Amino acid sequence: MLLHIVLFIRLESCLDPSVDSSSVHEVINYTPSSLPVKHYDTDTTEPVICGLQTLEELLSWQRSEANPFNVAAVPLAAREPPLSSSSRRTLVSHDMMGGYLDDRFAQGTDSESPYAFYHWQYIDIFNYFTHNLVTIPPAVWTNAAHKHGVVMLGTFITEWTDGAKVCETFLKGEESYRAVADRLVQISHYYGFDGWLVNIENTLSEAAVKNTPLFLRYLTDQMHERVPGSQVLWYDSVLETGQLKWQNELNQSNRVFFDACDGFFTNYNWTEQSLEWMKTYSGAQGRQADIYVGVDVFARGEVVGGMFDTNKALEIIRKHDFSTAIFAPGWVYETHNDKTEFRKNQDKFWALLSEFLYIHRPTSPLPFISSFCQGFGKSLYWRGQRETKKNWFNLSAQELQPLYYSEQFGANGWLTSRGCPEDAWNGGCSLLLEGLIPASLNKVCARIFSLHVPLASNTLVSFIYKPSAGITVSLELKTTDASLCTHQGIRDINCKFQSISDTQGLSPERNDLCNISILKLHLAIFCPLEGVEGTNSLLLETKVKKCWVFYGNQGHILLCSQSDISFPCHYFHSPPPLHKVLDTTSLLVPPESIQRLCIYDVVWLRGTCVSPESNLPCLYLNATLRWSYPSELVRHFRVYWRRLRGPDPRIPPGQMVLVGRAYSTLFRLTELVVPEPPGLMELVVEPVIREGFLVPESHWGRQSLSYSESQVTAT
Repeated sequence: MLLHIVLFIRLESCLDPSVDSSSVHEVINYTPSSLPVKHYDTDTTEPVICGLQTLEELLSWQRSEANPFNVAAVPLAAREPPLSSSSRRTLVSHDMMGGYLDDRFAQGTDSESPYAFYHWQYIDIFNYFTHNLVTIPPAVWTNAAHKHGVVMLGTFITEWTDGAKVCETFLKGEESYRAVADRLVQISHYYGFDGWLVNIENTLSEAAVKNTPLFLRYLTDQMHERVPGSQVLWYDSVLETGQLKWQNELNQSNRVFFDACDGFFTNYNWTEQSLEWMKTYSGAQGRQADIYVGVDVFARGEVVGGMFDTNKALEIIRKHDFSTAIFAPGWVYETHNDKTEFRKNQDKFWALLSEFLYIHRPTSPLPFISSFCQGFGKSLYWRGQRETKKNWFNLSAQELQPLYYSEQFGANGWLTSRGCPEDAWNGGCSLLLEGLIPASLNKVCARIFSLHVPLASNTLVSFIYKPSAGITVSLELKTTDASLCTHQGIRDINCKFQSISDTQGLSPERNDLCNISILKLHLAIFCPLEGVEGTNSLLLETKVKKCWVFYGNQGHILLCSQSDISFPCHYFHSPPPLHKVLDTTSLLVPPESIQRLCIYDVVWLRGTCVSPESNLPCLYLNATLRWSYPSELVRHFRVYWRRLRGPDPRIPPGQMVLVGRAYSTLFRLTELVVPEPPGLMELVVEPVIREGFLVPESHWGRQSLSYSESQVTAT
């Protein structure tokens, strides 16, 4: 148990290039921490996330007082098709148990049974919903959504009597509603998410309701100007008269709000007759994709479907060519007591909906990489080795997700893909393929990804896997003919194949690879198909066996809308298995170095030692590390510490100890036990680049921290 805070330090000019952070010296006064309690746990100083409760808190919001740990580190990825050209979209509104649960911890937590979402390829927009006045999405959610090209929305909500008072205040005139809109735009821009769901669930006076469309239009225009690709949606609640009366459809009574923003989220008690009428309504013409028909997964009230029958609602919605808003799919977690069955229930729910959902594909420059980590697990792995053995949850660690599905072969055969937390290559799980395959089939093909990615003229593809006994695995790439592709200037390429054997692995020193442009598709694949007798789970294969290099001419291949990457599992013949997919142009570029690593917001705590051998209180270090490094090059950072010198000069320097992973260029050390003063320690940051090659230690970031009873000096 921690007893008290003993000192605090802040270095305001941390990343100022004109400041030599290696020569910063601070004399410390023993004063309590002044870290804002709304952004940091009061006991451990761990960074946490929260929303804004009052109008005064919103209007007084300033960038200088915002939470830097909740800034999304991942920009919104490109996707195919773009959101603007998707004719039937899917929105998920994540309303679960009041919000800000395990996900409120900006650097993750050790939750044993967290809720996570990983069916991103099916959805277009994700709305983080709570009943705070202003809901700011946790950055871990924004990072995961953005990796998959999914737009992230916060929520601005007013409700009942208190909400009516708020609305009368900020909707009384142009100056007041613009002030609120400006703050919402600033918050979205600072934290890196993409817009707002506006939910006014209270009556409005004549003056307030008159200004509401003007507020929506101003907010929408400002969001579009500051945040490209942003969206502002209106929830079906009040009428143009100011009366609170849910319509369950778009009609003349609420059209004025729809016309002022990007989309309309209907209430849940619609009927098929509502959709039939709305399809012919003049106010909907040309904007059917912007009408999101609401579906309450909890099935509250008179609704179609819900729970594991939610697919019944989607079938009707898609029949009439509308978009949909799936509200509270966390039902699969909340209402099932056995949380260990979460993945099973989640996969069942989305599999039932899959027929009525539309896959969008990542489209980005190479390398394309994924180890299928879902952002939580029972252990944390790196390069096939277990780093830590404990439950963990951090959606920022989630990597690009594959296609999860089940397939039948005849009367009794089947194949399923799912996340497997029992072993992994990187993160918390791998992809497990399991099934019962009829003896009449000598090969089955498991679809893994559907991509929209231009390939280099010379491309190397590889993956990591471990099959069951008697199973061989190979990679199959399928591309759409150029004539079928929507992109211009694409032509077919005649590819030839060359096998490269390498039992030591690929490295930048391999001269025979230096003239090959390599596409990296770093996959951890499980293929546990056993045959007719049953199924089996597998471990990982960590060595390179074979690589295939795809040689083309001066053009390139574009994996288009009908393209996918598949992994055939063979029974009776053994083509050379693949290990990795790399981009050799990146091998020729020297790695970047960590720049301007600095330490600030240092707080020391005294508390009971973890070790039972000592009855003395331990010294705990809490501090923020910040550094500079190109975010597009890195998967994550590994943060270490080591003792350089302690009270006894005869004790040699200690070994480096891994503290944790950072998924941005900011990391908070919390409750790190350090030797008694006077002492000298070193903090080290290692970049883990996307290609997976080790960065030389000379390129790591290092900063030393000396400390004594009377002062702390950072050098």
